[in-house]
Parts: sequence; structure tokens; C-alpha cells
Amino acid sequence: MINNALKKMIEENILGLATADKLGNPHNIAVGHVKVVSESQLVISDNYLDETLKNIEKNPNVSLVVWHSDWKKACIGYELKGSAEYFTEGEWVDFIKKIPVNKEEPCKGAVLVTINKTKLLHEKWNDEV
Repeated sequence: MINNALKKMIEENILGLATADKLGNPHNIAVGHVKVVSESQLVISDNYLDETLKNIEKNPNVSLVVWHSDWKKACIGYELKGSAEYFTEGEWVDFIKKIPVNKEEPCKGAVLVTINKTKLLHEKWNDEV
């Protein structure tokens, strides 16, 4: 599911993370410093997540979107859908605490997302845009 090219895109860009509460009301945030840990899993640091965590507790289904950083020249993006689990201790929290950019962050927990669907959103290469 997550090949090397997509892994690079995920780890080098900001992602949009969408959750929904138990009534289906959407909530979107931007997350950075996401780490791919397997072909179907990624980890997000909980440094300042609040409403997102409440939503995951009630409804673990999530969607993420990522676009090529220079989208004006390489308009390529992906949507990833899956389920999220939240951890406040253990191997995933230890993992996020070792990420250098988290050194001065609170690292309250880790969100492990298991991807079950990856969709190419758009692929257009145009140097004139």
C-alpha cells in the first residue's frame, strides 16, 4: 500500500488528517512529522491533539490527504483511509519521543493509523502552472 515514493511524500510534507465524531461531524487538522512504520501503518505524534483524540475515541475511522510539496509543478496527491488507535505509553510513544523534531514537544501520546485504502487523487505534471 505505502510504497517508497508515497512514504517519502508522507514524511516530507504536511498531511491533512480528518476525523469525525460519533454523529459524523467532521474535523480536519494539519499534521507534520508523520512517520511511516510499515507498508500499511504510520505514526502521528500527539503534541497538541484535542478534538481529534476525542473523535478517534468515539470513531476510529480516519482519512489523510497529502500532496506533492511543489504541487504547482507536480500536482499529485493521495488520500489514505484507515483506522486509528491512540497510545499514551508503550513502544509507539517511545518511538515518537525519539523523533528529533519532538525533542522540545510534550509527546503526550502517539496515534497509530492502519491504512486500508490508498487512492491517487490527481496526477498532472505541468511546468506552466
